[in-house]
Amino acid sequence: MPSWFQTRLPLLALAIAAFAIGTTEFVIMGLLPQIAADLGVTIPRAGLLVTGYAMGVVVGGPILVLLLIRIPQKSALLLLMSLFTLGNLACALSPNYAVLMLARFIAAFSHGSFFGIAAVVATRIVPEREGAQAVGLMFAGLTIANIVGVPLGAMLGEAYGWRATFWAVVALGLVAAAGITQFVPKLSAEAAPSLRRELAVLRRPQVLLALCMTVFGFGGVFTVFTFVVPILRDAAGVPPNLIAWVLMLFGAGATLGTLAGGRIADRGVMQALSRVLISLIAFYALFPLLMNNAITASIGVFLVGALGFAAGPGLQTRCMQQAQGAPLLASTMNQSAFNLGNAGGAYVGAVLLGNGASYHALPWAAALITVLGLGLTTISWRMERRSKVGPRSLG
Repeated sequence: MPSWFQTRLPLLALAIAAFAIGTTEFVIMGLLPQIAADLGVTIPRAGLLVTGYAMGVVVGGPILVLLLIRIPQKSALLLLMSLFTLGNLACALSPNYAVLMLARFIAAFSHGSFFGIAAVVATRIVPEREGAQAVGLMFAGLTIANIVGVPLGAMLGEAYGWRATFWAVVALGLVAAAGITQFVPKLSAEAAPSLRRELAVLRRPQVLLALCMTVFGFGGVFTVFTFVVPILRDAAGVPPNLIAWVLMLFGAGATLGTLAGGRIADRGVMQALSRVLISLIAFYALFPLLMNNAITASIGVFLVGALGFAAGPGLQTRCMQQAQGAPLLASTMNQSAFNLGNAGGAYVGAVLLGNGASYHALPWAAALITVLGLGLTTISWRMERRSKVGPRSLG
């Protein structure tokens, strides 16, 4: 039986890498005004950099995991972190919007496969009953990036220009690679992954439903969060020097939500997901009433993070449980699903704003997206109850 430190130190190393990736994924929201002004584009068009990154995850995840399927998992994680670092170096050096969009796409290419492989590694180094908590602890690095990385990145961009933020992310990538090298063990060999078996898993109806649940269950978060800085600045009237502190509230909420979501998902995944999504829909319906005041809008930003990210561990665990026997590709595909939701949510928000809608319309669009996610969750749960052949640990 591995000791507590033997399981937690590798999870810490993976969380550090997740912190680096989360910083580059989310910091763009805090830099939209600077990037738009520097590159001569509108804020909605700058917001599409979120969509570009997310599509890099969607495309890159499945491709890279299939290419790396027979490489030892620790070596694969190091290769992916190297690609991530090079992509962010290209962001820092981008001379115009088009090159920055391409560089963001490249930086994102390793995102899905990294988290897909890291989620499998996390579940292998802890007892089976703690699998969702292990995934939650690993993903906590991504949400902690919103407490520390995103606000500091926004401050750095405000003080020295948005390119300085990407140089800082390059440094984070190097630190993360060192952490993986030092702490993540070379796991004992399991049965060699089979490409045929991994692909066959994707034909299971419950796996496909789990992927769709992730797209719509999480997509609404980015309909709102992509434009959180202009919402706070223009609708709520938060002073520019305080916005970074409000972004820390989002990160705190996302971290607490991720950790709590992992714990409650271990007690019953589907019941936990249903409750979280219902709470999220109710919050979106309330958020437009909170937007016009700096204090209530700030509370709303905290709740977007807490409720939105509470669904994350359950959505990831559900997909991996339904892909038993060949979870690697499905785990990575679920990361692509998260980011397809991110891309779609950001795109919906950009289209609404580009056509003259107010920021108050964004939470209503997010609520409709999440309703679809709840509907798919209900269908999947009913199918499982009828078949009575689902994994014993599901609720």
